[in-house]
Amino acid sequence: MAQLEVQADTTCGSLLRELQGIWDEVGESDNERDRMLLQLEQECLEVYRRKVDQASHARARLHQALADSEAELTALLAALGDRLVLGRSEKLVGTLREQLAAVQPQLDELRQKRQERLEQFVEVKMQIQKMCAEITGSLQPNDPPSHPTIDEQDLSLRRLDDYYAELQSLQQEKNERLHQVLDYVSMVHDLCAVLGMDFFKTITEVHPSLDESPSGQSKSISNDTLKRLVKTVQSLQQERRHRIQKLQDLGAFLIELWNLMDSPDEERQLFHHVTCIIGISENEVMAPGALALDTIEQTEVEVERLDLLKASKMKELVMKKQQELDEIYERAHVEPDPNTAQEKIIAIIDSGIFDP
Repeated sequence: MAQLEVQADTTCGSLLRELQGIWDEVGESDNERDRMLLQLEQECLEVYRRKVDQASHARARLHQALADSEAELTALLAALGDRLVLGRSEKLVGTLREQLAAVQPQLDELRQKRQERLEQFVEVKMQIQKMCAEITGSLQPNDPPSHPTIDEQDLSLRRLDDYYAELQSLQQEKNERLHQVLDYVSMVHDLCAVLGMDFFKTITEVHPSLDESPSGQSKSISNDTLKRLVKTVQSLQQERRHRIQKLQDLGAFLIELWNLMDSPDEERQLFHHVTCIIGISENEVMAPGALALDTIEQTEVEVERLDLLKASKMKELVMKKQQELDEIYERAHVEPDPNTAQEKIIAIIDSGIFDP
């Protein structure tokens, strides 16, 4: 700096001496010389003043940039929940540019850290939103994921851990609900198999995602789906009880008719799957199709056939016994009882009033 001042003085003095030599040669008056020297001094002052103003503005900008950097640094530290570094400006040494350069690396590091932390918040919040939607049933397969709202003033690890804890709780609830759904789906499958009903049609009426095909769609675990599954299971269980009772009644009637008709074992074996459920609990009836409508209809047809056969054989027996009775009356010379007339007895048998 001193060297520049000496050089400036030497240059200005040399030029001034050259100017005075010109004035002497020209014969410039003292007044004119004073005026021109004053003008030169003023112009020099203007140049210095502009340079000082420019330097002052540059210094102010550096001060502001340093203050902004430190403010941003403090805000980043606060948002990330890191320990605040107090008295930072007092610890910085060197020129303003050196201080600014010293702050910049840490500022860049914290900006990167903030961006990574923000991405973690977005990811965990999106998962929380998705699970909440799955539980409430508001999630649609083709709905685009909505960007969550993040409080960027609090990106601390403590807050992030809170979100992870919430996500873990929701994940546990989701797993529990999924187990419930799968248990109910299994129950519906077993009940449909026993009742001979279309499982795919029954389960997809509850929710399309519950079929067992590998479509890649996650199964619905919403409150509504669980309620509908419970209702479906209860309805199927009620239908199972009704059909079991009906088949048990038909089976008991079959055994009674077989015994009465002295039916062969081969004929009885055809309906063993019906008579074997007599006296057992409903949960013990597990064979596929054991309670199918076809089974009930076939059993009803068999009971009706045996009932008609029973009536026919009863008529044959009555006619045979009536003939024997008539012979006894004839040998004893006794008039037959009109109340035991063959036609009346057969009419009673046809009416179903008499049941041996």
